[in-house]
Amino acid sequence: MPTHPQKEDKFHGRAQEYDTVDFRQKYVEEMARSIRKHLPRECKVTIMDFGAGTGLLTERLAPYVKKIVAVDVSESMIARLAEKASALPCSIELEMIDLQKEKYPKQVEGIVSTMTLHHIEDIPSLLKNLLDALVPGGFLALCDIDSEDGSFHTVDSGVMHYGFDREALKNLFEEAGFVDVSVADSTVVKKPHGDYPAFILSARRPA
Repeated sequence: MPTHPQKEDKFHGRAQEYDTVDFRQKYVEEMARSIRKHLPRECKVTIMDFGAGTGLLTERLAPYVKKIVAVDVSESMIARLAEKASALPCSIELEMIDLQKEKYPKQVEGIVSTMTLHHIEDIPSLLKNLLDALVPGGFLALCDIDSEDGSFHTVDSGVMHYGFDREALKNLFEEAGFVDVSVADSTVVKKPHGDYPAFILSARRPA
């Protein structure tokens, strides 16, 4: 697993308990269900889980693909996922890469993600690198929350956006070169202090 100099690990100290939060398990399960609809039917593809964290989404998609490249900037979260990797029913590649600043050196058939985009400061640079990481015709499917008042996060975990306006985000993906961009309802994230609607954005790299 290659490592690179990283900024402060906002999830250090949280990785071991991250999977124990019931509402998080529930919304990731519901988002994974939305994302699975965009996976090819044959289990022969390699996908990237961008912002994989401890692997909550990776675990749920592993039975449906050949390989998952799990990418994150948090060393502690990737280390937690590494503890699970051998038990998953597909090949797992772990990468610590800041995709805002550097490219993944290969290409994959698909890119998936849950609740990562709002932690990204430079979204246009990220989208360019995600597009380059897809094979021609490759798909992207990610879930995040709609615009909110800033109450969603109760701890400092590097939040850069208080959710997203769906139409504005769709435009960003189209400007980056993605095609067939679509945004639809995914689930409602129910936290102890409020409910937060979430969406799934799907797109493709031109063939």
